[in-house]
Amino acid sequence: MKKTYPKQVREIIDSVLRESDDAENFLRQQACFLWVETVGPVINSYTYRRYVEGSVLHVYLTSASLKNELSFHRSSIVESINKSLGKNVLTELIIH
Repeated sequence: MKKTYPKQVREIIDSVLRESDDAENFLRQQACFLWVETVGPVINSYTYRRYVEGSVLHVYLTSASLKNELSFHRSSIVESINKSLGKNVLTELIIH
């Protein structure tokens, strides 16, 4: 009988995702949820919609001044989300 060694849950999930065709879709959805961790709860309170289309994260905000301020930080937000994912999933952030 073959002896197996215990694996961490994260290792099991990663191996299933690698074998699945939905791995990229999962990472895009995870990038959408990382918006909250990246910008924080205060900025997120002005967010009323967000979604990923292709490799672009679309975020809808209720504050015009916040839209303007975040437009200067788009590249650093994308970089931070990609770093959290461990892979370059997003290429652009569009703030509506």
